[in-house]
Amino acid sequence: MLGPQSSLVMYDEEYQRILVLLEKLLREANTKVIFLVDKNGQLIAATGETANLDTTSLASLTAGNIAATGGLAKLIGEKEFSILFHEGEKDNIHISIIGGRVILVVIFDQRSSLGLVRLRVKKASNDLAVVFEEMAKKSAAETASASSATSPFAEITDDDIDNLFN
Repeated sequence: MLGPQSSLVMYDEEYQRILVLLEKLLREANTKVIFLVDKNGQLIAATGETANLDTTSLASLTAGNIAATGGLAKLIGEKEFSILFHEGEKDNIHISIIGGRVILVVIFDQRSSLGLVRLRVKKASNDLAVVFEEMAKKSAAETASASSATSPFAEITDDDIDNLFN
């Protein structure tokens, strides 16, 4: 599941498309690590140098960071801050919200620059948003077809149940 407001189901086909986009971004922006996280803090996908990272903690802390800055945004009259940037001594983190659904986390060092990361993230975000929009439409269509299918219990009444047990 992806996000509290949606019930998106990700199949392997969508996951592979997302992974290809993340790996392309990793190469083109010359970054170290890229994560995709849902707003509940669940890791969706990761690529790059993830071996020495606690991906679970990183995912949940990122979602918490987005929630906290969302509170700050509301206090000053903004809907949300769609991009966050944290600069460290060695590594930097660029965080962006994609399609209001997921969080893209890009970790990079001096081999890249904020300008390059922002440029490449913008393109990748548009591509990822398309994938998630297609997933939302597919989920909505599946939900509609499932709800229109008649239940085998639809014609059973309370009287039928009472008669069964009497």
